[in-house]
Amino acid sequence: MSSSALAVTLATFLAVFPAELPDKSMMATLVLTTRFGRPLPVWCGVAAAFTVQVALAVLLGGLISELPDRPVNVAVAILFGVGAVLLWRSADEEEDATEVGDATGFFGIALRSFGLIFLAEFGDLTQITTAGMAARTAQPLAVAVGALAALWLVAAIAAVAGKQLLRFLPLRVVRRTAAVIFACLSLWTALEVISG
Repeated sequence: MSSSALAVTLATFLAVFPAELPDKSMMATLVLTTRFGRPLPVWCGVAAAFTVQVALAVLLGGLISELPDRPVNVAVAILFGVGAVLLWRSADEEEDATEVGDATGFFGIALRSFGLIFLAEFGDLTQITTAGMAARTAQPLAVAVGALAALWLVAAIAAVAGKQLLRFLPLRVVRRTAAVIFACLSLWTALEVISG
């Protein structure tokens, strides 16, 4: 990798990483990990979603920022709202997190995680940033590497943190808290639709 490509990769990482840390995708990853109790399949699904989103951003360049925000945000708000209701209702179930994870299986968890994050990230700030960097630098591979490194690292942090939460809090508390977080994310996204 040339020094200019390395500089682009580093610049992209430094632009994407802090923007993704407080983002709804990080919170969703944390919640998914506490829901299923299995960080690896959650991380794999989230990482796959980020990979597809980065590929789209790099391929489409500046066109991503032109996509209509409203329909994407409506879908994301509904998805988070449904997730909040399901999580709240599941808080009283007697099964533990490992039973939920085993019943769903590795690929089921990964697929659910992929779907949620794929929708949540569509047209998101980090995807637009990645598209802008690709368009500005004309080094799509370097941009993709920097963006993926940042997104995968944030997802790993969230997955590990989600697993650790279960050591200190009862599953019921985690599920109810996750439901409230999902409801807030749904409202936040709905407000973006209304104000946009």
